[in-house]
Amino acid sequence: MAIRWKTALPFGLALVVVFIALFARLGELPFRDPDEGRNAEVAREMHQTGAWLVPTYDGMAYLDKPAFFFDAVSLSYSLFGESQAAARLPSALFATALLAMLFAFCRREYPERLTAILAVIIVASCPLFLALARHVIFDMTLAFFVTASILCAYVAESGEGRGSRKWYALAAAAAGFATLVKGPVGFIIPLLVTTVFNLTERRAGWARRGFSLANIAIFFVVVLPWFVGLSLVRPDFPYYGLVEESFHRFTTTSFHRTAPFYYYGIVLLAGLFAWSILFPEAVVRAWTHRFRLSRADRFLIVWTIAVVVFFSISKSKLPAYILTVCGTLGILTARLFTVAFQNRSGLAARMIFRGLLFLTFFSAAVVAFLSLEKFRPETYTHLGLHGSEFQRLSLLFLPTAEVLFLVALLAAVAYGLRMVWLAFATFLLLPVLLITVDFNGLLTYSEASSSRALVAAIPPLPPGAEVVCFRCFPPGLLIYLRQDVTVITADGSEIPSNYVVFTLKKTDPWPRQVVPLKDWNSWLAARNQPFFLLTDKASRETLTTLAQKQNASVTELAPGWWGALITPEAH
Repeated sequence: MAIRWKTALPFGLALVVVFIALFARLGELPFRDPDEGRNAEVAREMHQTGAWLVPTYDGMAYLDKPAFFFDAVSLSYSLFGESQAAARLPSALFATALLAMLFAFCRREYPERLTAILAVIIVASCPLFLALARHVIFDMTLAFFVTASILCAYVAESGEGRGSRKWYALAAAAAGFATLVKGPVGFIIPLLVTTVFNLTERRAGWARRGFSLANIAIFFVVVLPWFVGLSLVRPDFPYYGLVEESFHRFTTTSFHRTAPFYYYGIVLLAGLFAWSILFPEAVVRAWTHRFRLSRADRFLIVWTIAVVVFFSISKSKLPAYILTVCGTLGILTARLFTVAFQNRSGLAARMIFRGLLFLTFFSAAVVAFLSLEKFRPETYTHLGLHGSEFQRLSLLFLPTAEVLFLVALLAAVAYGLRMVWLAFATFLLLPVLLITVDFNGLLTYSEASSSRALVAAIPPLPPGAEVVCFRCFPPGLLIYLRQDVTVITADGSEIPSNYVVFTLKKTDPWPRQVVPLKDWNSWLAARNQPFFLLTDKASRETLTTLAQKQNASVTELAPGWWGALITPEAH
């Protein structure tokens, strides 16, 4: 009975943390640009038109990513209505399923039930994990299927015979669904991790078992119906999907997402904070005791290294690419705390307390830096920190400083009392408080990164009036406007879709929603309906000149955005 109580309390805590991290106030934040607003709109158009195979954005084919995730969001719209919460629900549910899968893996591989419970709490509270679980974005769905494929392949090599074949079949199917979520990366990562691990383990015959004709057939049964069907409808998709979107993304800088090789080291420290404070010493200890690590520990370490190195080599880098590493490092951190709870004076506990000491000073230093926003904001400019994204992030500085002050205080207390459970609570504190106590700070930041306020500022339009974007296109405009827009552009680069830009280069004439800049004057002269012209800072002068000619007034809708209602009578 005592053992049950010792695990019942952490299990209850895990449920609370998962609910807060993934579902609390899920629909209250506006869609953030560029990804959320665009993805939510693509799913909304799919829901409205029933075009499940070829998603559209502003009525134009949007094949930057496969349709699976949009199908999931569209289904959520059908069940719960078109809302922010419904759009984010698939990501939150896939995150929950991923945590359940990690729990099952820990229960299978480690004797202590506490490890599985702590792993769920740690992973759910990682800032990178909980952020992507609450966004309308592909990465959490992709991480679920990639993780499922890797874990099934791992279990397949734990046994022999029919059981092995069953698990490999599940791994192949999961890799297929991962490919349907985000293209070739869906099978490349499981293949990479499984190959590297079995080679390091010198496991004989794994390739023959893993790449059997049956498993290959299962993968293609999942993927080919979508790929062939889409290729028949859009013959340019195979080249775009395999070459432009996949190969060029990895090997070139054309997607403008370059970063230094050490980029993912910074991502890990920030995306898994404050747990990441423990990683440096843990890495040294793991190497020192590498010959005593269990098979599962070695597997998680290889998985982490393979993914981080692979995406570090890639020319295109984003934090979400290494999302699955939250799971591997979360489990390994849970292992550390489990040992510390069992022996509160042993090496693991001492490592945690040393981490607490560093966390105290580090948090205090960050509090001092973030507090400059209130006392000496000009210091950031002197340090070369500026730009629109930095300005938006600065809205979070003071709320985050308040939370980190509490973290530093609690870390100092836990270090002084040498209490492992209080140390665990300290590492957990930051993400939980940011979502609850300081939620208004997140709301302010999200509003500054969203098109919701912009659309709300557009005045009521006369019947039949359309919105026209002159050399601009706020990505989240359509999801709040709920109607298509016309875009005046030289090359389509303002449209947040690489596929649309790709097709415009090869299409003549362009779709009706896209007007070449060279035809702007003739298009304007032919208008017989009122329209609202929207511009950003770069084209404000054009809007002002036109408004003066048409006796229209220019309105600042939001920082960096202006608009004017042009009426047909003025022509």
